[in-house]
Amino acid sequence: MKSLKAVVREVAAQLVISRDYSMPLCMRLRYEPNDPYVVRAAFFIHGDESVEWVLGRDLLIDGLKVSAGEGDIRVWPAVGCGDEAMYITLGSSGGIALLEVPVQDIRSFLENTETLVPRGAESGRIDWDAELTFLLSQG
Repeated sequence: MKSLKAVVREVAAQLVISRDYSMPLCMRLRYEPNDPYVVRAAFFIHGDESVEWVLGRDLLIDGLKVSAGEGDIRVWPAVGCGDEAMYITLGSSGGIALLEVPVQDIRSFLENTETLVPRGAESGRIDWDAELTFLLSQG
């Protein structure tokens, strides 16, 4: 199977603390064609330490236009901000984080991922034999 480069994009985002206060953070998005359904998002507030979340690529694509997701991860376009921002909530046992991100950065990143692996063609990128071998070895 042909190896393709990863798509990586750093995005300046805001961690929303309250209606009047937010804190800047860097969000690094990474898409690997050999894991075509997911986007890895690493969040950096200070220095090199990060927190990583795995997001569904379809979830991000859908969240550009409508509210998408349920449970720990939800994404939706910002109402009243034109086409400038979108929100992402990440929930865990430690609490919930609300992020405001520039929609154009996310859209551009997702367009680059779709150049590598078009939406709907993800299953053709998975090495099913290798996945099955891995799963059986865990048993």
